[in-house]
Amino acid sequence: MKNFIRNNGLSISFFALFIGAFAGQIFFGFKEYNKDLIENGAMTVDLLTYFSSGHFVESTFENWESEFLQMALLVLLTIFLQQKGSSESKDFNKEEEVDREPSAKRKHAPWPVKKGGLILEIYKHSLTIALFALFVFSFVLHFYGSLKDENEQLFFKNMPLKTASQYIFDSRFWFESFQNWQSEFLSVFAIIVLSIYLRQIGSSQSKPVDAPHTETGE
Repeated sequence: MKNFIRNNGLSISFFALFIGAFAGQIFFGFKEYNKDLIENGAMTVDLLTYFSSGHFVESTFENWESEFLQMALLVLLTIFLQQKGSSESKDFNKEEEVDREPSAKRKHAPWPVKKGGLILEIYKHSLTIALFALFVFSFVLHFYGSLKDENEQLFFKNMPLKTASQYIFDSRFWFESFQNWQSEFLSVFAIIVLSIYLRQIGSSQSKPVDAPHTETGE
């Protein structure tokens, strides 16, 4: 157990933080949703009913969508683009390990490498594929939840409900998306640029403390 925690401490810590933050979102979102129902003269709902509400689905997947888009684009763009001096960038002036062609002879190579062929071709791009797939999945559920929440609000106002084809062009849905996308892109920009000049000893996301600002890569 000690070895497991030591070997997986980073993922365990972030998953625990995710669970804690998600629980906080659910607790306060549930209270907020019921407060809105009371204000609209409706009956309050229980927690299980809240999980199927547009309010919960929209607020959850709106954020997941932007996170997966940010990570997918970062993985993809760092293949082709460079930021001189950044720990988040490859150095195009030298050979990088990540550009090496996979070899089945390498010790402990993953099974897709040993299998070769189409499976290997997919595996070579599997991280980007998975992240974009998670983005699309979250985008669709964000849209579904946002439409459902919008129609709940319209119902309380005795206004006509919207169809999916109408709502896909609605300013509310795209406002929700872009307000999250811009914050994610800003955070990536910040770590790319700040890692040129600033250091954190011991972190894999930082260059060595005594590395010059012009040195690119970790």
